[in-house]
Amino acid sequence: MNILLPTSTAGSLPKPSWLAEPEKLWSPWKLEGDELVVGKQDALRVTLQEQELAGIDIVSDGEQTRQHFVTTFIENLSGVDFENRRTVRVRNRYDASVPTVVGAVSRQKPIFVEDAKFLRQQTKQPIKWALPGPMTMVDTLYDDHYKSREKLAWEFAKALNEEARELEAAGVDIVQFDEPAFNVFIDEVNDWGIACLERAIEGLKCETAVHICYGYGIKANTDWKKTLGSEWRQYEETFPAIQKSNIDIISLECHNGRVPLEVLELIRGKKVMVGAVDVATDNIETPEEVAETLRGALKYIDADKLYPCTNCGMAPLSRQIARDKLNALRAGAEIVRRELRPKKPNEFYKNLFNNRSNQ
Repeated sequence: MNILLPTSTAGSLPKPSWLAEPEKLWSPWKLEGDELVVGKQDALRVTLQEQELAGIDIVSDGEQTRQHFVTTFIENLSGVDFENRRTVRVRNRYDASVPTVVGAVSRQKPIFVEDAKFLRQQTKQPIKWALPGPMTMVDTLYDDHYKSREKLAWEFAKALNEEARELEAAGVDIVQFDEPAFNVFIDEVNDWGIACLERAIEGLKCETAVHICYGYGIKANTDWKKTLGSEWRQYEETFPAIQKSNIDIISLECHNGRVPLEVLELIRGKKVMVGAVDVATDNIETPEEVAETLRGALKYIDADKLYPCTNCGMAPLSRQIARDKLNALRAGAEIVRRELRPKKPNEFYKNLFNNRSNQ
């Protein structure tokens, strides 16, 4: 992008109350059939307008057409039985009733492509589209077929690549893969997680991103964070391998957390979406608080590669709070933009010019 410090969101934005119950993940739809199709498109228009009014530079669908960032993709794949459910420990954090892999998984049809085409028709701004990452998908299922997290992840990576290629053809500028599991299963990330991510982006010419955070601002995640100590250094263990990968952009959680920003030095040269808005609190950041987070990141990220962003998705928040946070993000980014722009000639040169003009 030509703009300095282009702003973006990490993923989801709150849904209108007429579409689904607000401030809730996995909220069931309130509409059915053709009404649901139209309702999703209306919600997409609304969330796009809210992003544009807030001054967000790289817009998204806000995940308005899906109930959840992982399961909506999975439920459209073959080989997964949503009726045959098992209880598993998701990301070593909380128990959840999940579908079961009962056979070979594959993508039978486009999943989000028509939604992406619709969004592309509504705006001329750059579009980012989020997909679940292979490792995070594996961690949201019970596998009764492959009996191997790695084998299942490779199959998911193939399906994701098929979808990503069609999203690119539909006009998506950035395809993002959400991998919160990368902050949990560190050994697997380095053993095969990044390799599977490389398979998911294979052949893409648009920009690619990976979003690695500490999760939505729900109680299970905030409780887990309390166990991580005074410094969260998970990024430090995976950044060296991610730095060598073909992923263009890395999206991170940086604001109001305990991530030591010096770990960003390990990915210098990559574009980084710096989370400068906390999604785990209703408190609205001031523009100066956002700016301070960005200034800290600029010690380790070149200015032309820093993209101000939210820490994670904002689906569990109210629409008003989400709007206020997006406004703060834009205002904070603008403060730092002004600081980075070339300074005007100083008074010495002004006076010198005036003196010569008067001679």
